[in-house]
Amino acid sequence: MNYDHALDAALNNLHEEGRYRTFIDIERRRGQFPHAVWTKPDGSKRDITVWCGNDYLGMGQHPVVLEAMHKALEAAGAGSGGTRNISGTTVYHKALEAELRDLHGKEAALIFTSAYIANDATLSTLPKLFPGLIIYSDALNHASMIEGVRRNGGAKRIFRHNDVDHLRELLAADDPAAPKLIAFESIYSMDGDFGPIEALCDLADEFGALTYLDEVHAVGMYGPRGGGVAERDGLMDRLDIINGTLGKAYGVHGGYIAASEKMCDAVRSYAPGFIFTTSIPPAVAAGAAASVRHLKTDQALRDLHQERAATLKLRLKGLGLPIIDHGSHIVPVMVGDPVHTKAISDMLLEDFGLYVQPINFPTVPRGTERLRFTPSPVHDAGMIDGLVLAMDGLWSHCALNRAELAG
Repeated sequence: MNYDHALDAALNNLHEEGRYRTFIDIERRRGQFPHAVWTKPDGSKRDITVWCGNDYLGMGQHPVVLEAMHKALEAAGAGSGGTRNISGTTVYHKALEAELRDLHGKEAALIFTSAYIANDATLSTLPKLFPGLIIYSDALNHASMIEGVRRNGGAKRIFRHNDVDHLRELLAADDPAAPKLIAFESIYSMDGDFGPIEALCDLADEFGALTYLDEVHAVGMYGPRGGGVAERDGLMDRLDIINGTLGKAYGVHGGYIAASEKMCDAVRSYAPGFIFTTSIPPAVAAGAAASVRHLKTDQALRDLHQERAATLKLRLKGLGLPIIDHGSHIVPVMVGDPVHTKAISDMLLEDFGLYVQPINFPTVPRGTERLRFTPSPVHDAGMIDGLVLAMDGLWSHCALNRAELAG
């Protein structure tokens, strides 16, 4: 086999479909978020505004977080020294887990190197703990959840997105005595819609199933202390396992689960994705703990975040642009074609200094390609004005459809 030819064919296929992904070189500069510096392919530099980051609240630049990380770095050095089982558990890791279990009102929490690994490792391990386990997974669950369910070797059922009736049919068709788990998300990141948490918990109670909730796009931003949508809706006590990230609203790095003491202990003891992975550095754990602690009391930042998202959605809707609006902080603008999506993204960057990555297949289904904006509390009115003006012009330039506006 000619391996180079095979690689060429695979890459050319992406180019021909208009969904080849390019990375740009950007430098985030302390205290200037959401501004950054773009190094162009020719080596020249340009100031840009980032509109697609997942540092939703700008906590990656917050003085409280930076101070905690500096102190831990000076005190403990760079790396953690190994896996959690060998030498990689420090006072910083224990302090972070204490903050997380308090955040979610659980007995324990367990840190992973990312929320992806937390989902994959936990969901692939659960059938070892509950032989015969059947996992019922929402059709639009994140790739990390899909991978964890796929790898676990147990039975799985996929229910239509947010379709409680379909899930009920699947649950009712299986052996009542079989152990069961329902896996779903609180906010689905591509459309920004909410999962029906209470209805899913009701089904779990009825059929004796465990509940597994991914709150990655909600922790820090929803609920009176940032515990997520489940906290906002008073449902945290009904969730058996909550997955979250430290790399989005908390602005640092890492992922975790929060659950009962026994559940965390069992996952810690059986999951290869935890056992054999070097733990996050102490400075990262310290910064994450400081961020979680701070956001438990900073409701003003959460309110401003929601206000900015609502303003951007209102302004873009006013232009007749096809916005998906489920009431969350995520602002998807539907384009529906990979070539046009990439072209608008490129022109926003090159002509206006506005950075938003195109979202194409396989992240979203073909025909639903989009630009996904994530306004933060520090995207001010002037930045929103600039983005709206640019989108208006480019939408006309590309001759894309607009919605009929009410007179």
